[in-house]
Amino acid sequence: MNEPLSIAGRRVLVTGGAGFIGSNFVHRLLAKHPDAHVVVLDALTYAGRRENLHGLRDTQMTFVHGDIRDPEAVATAMQGCDYVLNFAAESHVDRSIETPGDFIQTDVYGVFVLAEEARRVGVKRFIQVSTDEVYGEVLEGHSTEDWALNPRSPYAASKAGGDRLAYAYWCTYGLPVVVTRCSNNYGPRQYPEKLVPLFVTNAIDGEMLPVYGNGKNTRDWLHVDDHCDALLTLLEFPGIEGETFNIGAQHELDVLTITGTLLELLNKPKTLIRYVEDRPGHDRRYAVDSSKLTRVTGFTPKIDFKTGIRQTVEWFQANESWWRPIKQGEFREYYERMYGQRKVLGEVKA
Repeated sequence: MNEPLSIAGRRVLVTGGAGFIGSNFVHRLLAKHPDAHVVVLDALTYAGRRENLHGLRDTQMTFVHGDIRDPEAVATAMQGCDYVLNFAAESHVDRSIETPGDFIQTDVYGVFVLAEEARRVGVKRFIQVSTDEVYGEVLEGHSTEDWALNPRSPYAASKAGGDRLAYAYWCTYGLPVVVTRCSNNYGPRQYPEKLVPLFVTNAIDGEMLPVYGNGKNTRDWLHVDDHCDALLTLLEFPGIEGETFNIGAQHELDVLTITGTLLELLNKPKTLIRYVEDRPGHDRRYAVDSSKLTRVTGFTPKIDFKTGIRQTVEWFQANESWWRPIKQGEFREYYERMYGQRKVLGEVKA
């Protein structure tokens, strides 16, 4: 019989915990287990925001400013921790096309550093948060956990490398690894390079919404709270070491549909849409089968898309003080590189 796990009263290391998914996870973990203590390790690069952790008490959380590629920083952060969740990653496909080496260093070598320290201290569970993009394009059906990996961007390839390296530490050293592969997340605190926050904040300001190609690229859209709750379930579920779990919402929408929904919620015109030259190697569809997660643990997503996307738009409307400073400086330079010179293919007429 497998020994039950519990994070009640335990120390949990969350890497990348000042980023979008990581910070939402920290808030939900401590809401569910207020007697746990979270150690957040984050390098606070462009997408890591210290303010994402505001409202948490020092008795609940310790923040360590450091990089997962740095063994000393990792050893400091992991000291006394029984559980590790690795959210830290370079995670935007467009940026991976510009600087692929950064992605390999963080998403592969960083996993190696974390796994080595976790093996040394003997953690009870190590969750490697991966992505559905490791499967590559899924033009028909839904990818199950035993599908061959076929990443088609430097980002997806780097995540596949970290994903399989973590699994290798289970096979070789017995490190109690669980790998998860989630679909597209949306929700509060998402850095505005991603589609939903970029389009919402652009539309609020009356700026164009740059839609790649014909806008028919399709993704499965999962609210970040459902993703975090699935991870909380897997963190404590016994007997799943060495397993991989897809986490999806089974709610596929293409970019044009998402864009139209956002404009409708914001009461903005569709004339803001600009069709622009597509990025290289843009995968047309991702779709995961997450029935294994439900079958093994009983977990199912709770937040329907209509409710989740409305609440997300309302959060960005109510928190301009969070995103307006972000969309200056480095972000503005990045935005101009990505979209400023990109060929416009068409626009929506009034």
